[in-house]
Amino acid sequence: MRARRLVDDAVKTLKASAAIDHWQRGRERIEAEELLTHVYGGEEPDRGDEVPDARARRFLSLIERRATGEPIPYIKGYTEFRGLELRVVPGVFVPRDSSEFLAEQAVRRLRRRHDPVYVDLATGGGTIALAVANEVLRVSVFGSDIARDSVEVARRNARRLDLKARFVVGDLFDALPNKLKGSVDVITLHPPYVAREELHDLPQEIKEWEPIHTLTDHSEDGLGLLTRAVAESPAWLGRTGWLLVEVSPDRARSVKKVFERGGFRDVQVTKGGDLQVTRVIVGRRPA
Repeated sequence: MRARRLVDDAVKTLKASAAIDHWQRGRERIEAEELLTHVYGGEEPDRGDEVPDARARRFLSLIERRATGEPIPYIKGYTEFRGLELRVVPGVFVPRDSSEFLAEQAVRRLRRRHDPVYVDLATGGGTIALAVANEVLRVSVFGSDIARDSVEVARRNARRLDLKARFVVGDLFDALPNKLKGSVDVITLHPPYVAREELHDLPQEIKEWEPIHTLTDHSEDGLGLLTRAVAESPAWLGRTGWLLVEVSPDRARSVKKVFERGGFRDVQVTKGGDLQVTRVIVGRRPA
C-alpha cells in the first residue's frame, strides 16, 4: 500500500476514536504522519511511496495504540522539546508543545543575569529544566518533583544529553538545598490545576494515561498546590526574582488573583505558543 493511502486510512481511524481529544483541526493527520515517519526511523516517506508490508503492519499497530488514547510520546518512547530529544515512560507526565512558551519566558529572564539560579517545581521528566540548562550559559538548574519515578527519568535525560541539572524528590521546595533561599532568579511551575470535581470531564486520553497527581491536587478549585507555591516562593526568590506559572486559559484570571493576594509585583497574564493558547502568569517577588 502507498504511504498516501495508509495515512488517509489512519486519519479516519483516529477521527473515529472517542478516546482522543479532537481539539485541533487536522491534528489526526499530523499524528498519523508523525507515526509513519517514526516507523521509517525519522525519514518521512514520499506520499507516493509503496510501504513495505512489515512497516505497514507496524504503522497500523501504532495507530491502533493511538486510537486507544495512548499519547504519542509513550508510543514512540521519546518526545522533542525545543530541540532536545527527551525520553518518556508511562507514568511520567508527557511534555506538551505548549510548555515551550513557559521555557521561553524563563530563558528570556535568565539570560539577562550573571550566573543565574533557576528552579523548576513539579518538574516531571525535567522537560523545562533541561531546556533551560541547554539554552542559558552558566545557569544553576534545580528540578523538584514529588514522584521518584519522574525524577529518575529527569536524571537519565540529563545524563544522556550531558546537561548539568540537579533533580530532587520532594514536595515543592522541601528537598532543595537551603543555600538557595533568597537567591533564585526564576521559579517555574506547571501545576496540576484541575478541580477535584472536574476530573471526570477530562478527555479519556488524559485521565486514563496521565498520572493523577499531575492533573489535580484534589482541591475544590484546583488551585491548592499553586496557592502554596505562591506563598512559599518569596522566601526562595532573590530581590528581583520571578515566579512563572503555566495554566490553561480558563484558569488564568484566578491564578493572577492568587499572585496579587500573595503580594507579587508586575503581575501579568502572557500568552504564547503556536496557537496562542498557553497562558503563563508572571510576577516579581513581593517587595
